[in-house]
Amino acid sequence: MTYTVYGAVRSRAFRVLWLLEELGLDYSHVPAGPQSEEIRKISPLGKIPVLVEGDAVLRDSTAILTYLADKHGGFTHPAGTIARAQQDAWTFRILDEVESLLWTASKHTFVLPEAERVPEVKPACAAEYARNITRIMEEAEGPYLMGDSPLVPDIILGHCGTWAQVAKFPDGGAAFADYLARLRARPAFQVAAAS
Repeated sequence: MTYTVYGAVRSRAFRVLWLLEELGLDYSHVPAGPQSEEIRKISPLGKIPVLVEGDAVLRDSTAILTYLADKHGGFTHPAGTIARAQQDAWTFRILDEVESLLWTASKHTFVLPEAERVPEVKPACAAEYARNITRIMEEAEGPYLMGDSPLVPDIILGHCGTWAQVAKFPDGGAAFADYLARLRARPAFQVAAAS
C-alpha cells in the first residue's frame, strides 16, 4: 500500500510526512502549495495537506494523523479507551490553545488580503501562546505529553513549536526547548524535515 501526500514541507503537511516516517510506511510526496492547480484538482478548497490512498482523499492534518495512527497502531492509544480520550483531549487542546493562535497571527501577517489584516492582534496571540505553552509543559506527564512515548498530539505540538519559531513567537521556556529537542532528534523528524 502506498500513500501520496500533497503539500509543501513548510506547512501542516510536515506532520503527515513525519508520522509516515515514524510508522515506517511507504509514501510519495507531491510538494504542491496551497491553492495550486494541482491541489484544487483533489481538494476543492485548495487547502493542504491532502492524503490520497487509492480512490480515497483525506483532508485536514489532524484527521489524517488520527487515521494513520489508528490504522497502523502506532502513536496512539486504542479508540474507546480512557487513555485515548485523554490523548484526544491533548490534541484538541493543542489545536485550540496553540495552533489557533499561530494561524490567527499568520492570517494577519500574510494570508488575508492586506486590507483585512489587523497586525495589532499578533502581540496578543504571541503572549497567549507563551502562557499556554508554559501550562502545557507543567502538565506534561513525562518526556512527552502522556509519558515516555510520543503520540499524535506530540507530532502536532512539535510542528507548532517550529512554526512558532518561524513566526518569531516567544520561545516557550527551557522545558519546551528540551521537549522540542527530543522530538527533533528523532530520525523520522529529521528525514521528514529533509524531504
